[in-house]
Amino acid sequence: MRIALKQIEAFLAVAEHKSFSAAARHMGVAQPALSIMIREMESELGVRMFDRTTRRVELTQAGEEFRASSSKVMEDLGHAIQNTRDLAARKRGRIRIAASPLLSSAIVPFAIAAFHKDYPGINIEVLDAPNQDIREEVVANNADCGLGTFSAHEEGIERTVLMRDNLGLFMPADHPLAGNAFVRWDDLPQWPLIAMSRNSGIRRLMELGAEQASQILHPKFEASMVTTALAFVAAGLGVAVLPTYAMSRADQYNLVSRPLVDPTVSRDLCLIRATGKSLSPAVSSFITVLRNHLQGMLLSNDHRNKIQDL
Repeated sequence: MRIALKQIEAFLAVAEHKSFSAAARHMGVAQPALSIMIREMESELGVRMFDRTTRRVELTQAGEEFRASSSKVMEDLGHAIQNTRDLAARKRGRIRIAASPLLSSAIVPFAIAAFHKDYPGINIEVLDAPNQDIREEVVANNADCGLGTFSAHEEGIERTVLMRDNLGLFMPADHPLAGNAFVRWDDLPQWPLIAMSRNSGIRRLMELGAEQASQILHPKFEASMVTTALAFVAAGLGVAVLPTYAMSRADQYNLVSRPLVDPTVSRDLCLIRATGKSLSPAVSSFITVLRNHLQGMLLSNDHRNKIQDL
């Protein structure tokens, strides 16, 4: 079937105006050109669509039936075009992001609030998931993107690095080490240590830092959630090695963080998507807002630490 959209538009215009000349003016084309489009469509369909006289143009029975169906098609197509334009303009759409519980509660909501100021028509769903499960949610298309730490060699995903985060030592504000500008790994063995559970990426980074500093650490307590580790520190049970962005929750416990050095252990906080899957305009815009929020948070933490050092 070789019926063009322009021919259907011409047909509907003639049916509405009951005049070839009026329809041509409405479409902004010459009347002969419009008449050719109608004749070609009738030839393709094998039936006359209009009865023409010198005074009037009327739809045939076939024309009436075609009008009922084609007008609905054109209306649906118009909605589809407008919806697509709205998606491109970020006027509507949906983002489903998978993130760890800490990121979901401490970072993502504030980025969403900033994002909604510019794009109130975009709905965002947050899927709380352990970091090891986020990749699976993204690859399975249960989430449009994932936020966390991921190896550059993991299959099935593409990474966008949002920021680089360092490990720090978290402690009560009145802890003896809180007066230092930084803490060395050599200082840790003398203090009760609260560590993340052994399947945690943070735990593996902590062990890497200790190994590079030729230290053997013996955690007194373990926690599977960063917020739990912070609560243990607040209860006076020890100090904890955690990523810098945990400061977003440490303030409520009156805790401070100091950089761990010799060595400095870093990791990339990334947004991931399934390999080969394009980012929607909404997700692209959200990444920009999220990156700006994360960078602003780090600058705020650095400023707060400098104030506390004075």
